[in-house]
Amino acid sequence: MDWSYCGKINNKEINRVVTIRGWIKKNRKLGSLIFLDVADRYGIVQVIVNENNKFFSEILTISRESVVEITGTVAQRKSVNKNLPNGDIEIALENFKLIAKSDTTPLIIEEQTDALEEVRLKYRYLDLRRPNIQKNIIFRSKLINAIRNYLIGREFVEVETPILSKATPEGARDYVVPTRTKPNAFYALPQSPQIYKQLLMVAGMNRYFQIARCFRDEDLRADRQPEFTQLDLEMSFPNEQMIMDIIEKMFVKVFKETLDVEVKIPFQIMSYNEAMNEYGCDKPDLRYDLKLIEGHNYFKNTTFNIIKNAISEGKALKYIIVPNALFDKKQIESLRKFAKDNKAYDLMYWSFENKIIDCSVKKVEESIISDIFKDHNITKGTLFIVVDNINVVNQSLGAVRNELGTMLNLKKHDDYCFVWIMDWPLFEYNDEEKRYQAAHHPFTSPSEATLHSFDTNMASAKARAYDIVLNGYEIGGGSIRITNADTQNRMFRAIGLSEDEIKTKFGFLLNAFKYGVPPHGGIALGLDRLVMLLTNSNSIRDVIAFPKNSHGIDLMMETPSEVGTKEMEALFLQINKKD
Repeated sequence: MDWSYCGKINNKEINRVVTIRGWIKKNRKLGSLIFLDVADRYGIVQVIVNENNKFFSEILTISRESVVEITGTVAQRKSVNKNLPNGDIEIALENFKLIAKSDTTPLIIEEQTDALEEVRLKYRYLDLRRPNIQKNIIFRSKLINAIRNYLIGREFVEVETPILSKATPEGARDYVVPTRTKPNAFYALPQSPQIYKQLLMVAGMNRYFQIARCFRDEDLRADRQPEFTQLDLEMSFPNEQMIMDIIEKMFVKVFKETLDVEVKIPFQIMSYNEAMNEYGCDKPDLRYDLKLIEGHNYFKNTTFNIIKNAISEGKALKYIIVPNALFDKKQIESLRKFAKDNKAYDLMYWSFENKIIDCSVKKVEESIISDIFKDHNITKGTLFIVVDNINVVNQSLGAVRNELGTMLNLKKHDDYCFVWIMDWPLFEYNDEEKRYQAAHHPFTSPSEATLHSFDTNMASAKARAYDIVLNGYEIGGGSIRITNADTQNRMFRAIGLSEDEIKTKFGFLLNAFKYGVPPHGGIALGLDRLVMLLTNSNSIRDVIAFPKNSHGIDLMMETPSEVGTKEMEALFLQINKKD
């Protein structure tokens, strides 16, 4: 190569003539000199141009973000820029070539930009020039390669599975794709490679993985996209511990290689019930305490009717006690809103400093509140209580706990707390449809203890499932699979599928089970969400090269977009336009 990368030039090349190619980030004239900052993805280098240089006038007119080629001699800088790795050198320009002129850009292409996300996504190719976004994408590549190398080193085989697949019930709506080869028939984009990887176990692959593209037509949020990437993994003849060991050791390697962080194993294990009862959610953030605590005993003799009646009706009462923290009215109202947004009637609170100094409910006996603080050995702090049915109490106080972690700056970015959540319910009840549905997916094996009764006592059925949680985010989930055709049929019938639906949607799977299927299980990890956490990004859109916005729209490509009449006719489709 007859030219050098901007960010790789250093003081070892002083007095050498070099050629660089990159984008102009700054172009400023100070007295008789022009100072250029020229950058590529490796970094920035300063270039100086003397007024006697024949290119001086031309360079004055060159706009920022233009692509240039510069040849010059590397020299020691008089004033060192300590913010740059090569801030002790500069290049004295000798020759200059404008490769591509840039118009004024619609956003500031720097670490910090004032552009709205709408503008950033519309001009994503410019947003990707920003150093922090580039670092995220490069980190993502490094992380995926570390995962791939680790798994290949443990005899996993990487297998690509189809994108054009079959619609199956896996918890979200499918994206469907029409085809001109078969009228009124559709492919579906895979929500996951779940069935394919199970068939690979039937095929004897033993250990499979894939960096898989997945698609789900569901409501979006900061950590969710309609298309996403996951590490998909499956093993034959495993138990839960074998799969967990593989993943834990993978994280040890990946964190060391990408962040130079030591991860301690084994990870903590927590039951689903413990997570819900003590943290109010199935993905607890364990970087801080603030557990949900049962409080019935304190209030069994209260005369305050709201609590008294709730207890007599068998409702739950839990509290969070925050030591050494008092909150102003604005903070209290914010926490109350979090509770109400999560179905609680209200969030009751008492602030305490040697004596009660503020509260939302004055009719509750002060002696009760004092006893709670005394039993926790707290002389200053705040108490939050919710009383309602158990699901509402857990959900609302869990949301309050999460917001307290943010409000009190308890979520340290350089602290990584993993936990496995085990003993999951096999089913969850859908209030809208008034029926049970698979909590994970319908291929999850019931626990041995509930294997004979899972379809007749669905409320109590447990799953051989496990989720892995990092800092309050579910980053992966998996299970030991059903491999018995009769059990799989029972599961399909339990979630309401008819015999015809079972045969049409899953006949090929049940047929495969006739030919010697090994016990198997696996896991899938959300790579977008993992990269978001490890780069301290606020949204997975900052770690995906070309993401959709919060409505699933690609503002740059302007998709989804209309298709012409001829293309629609070829697919046997027509648009029903609304009046």
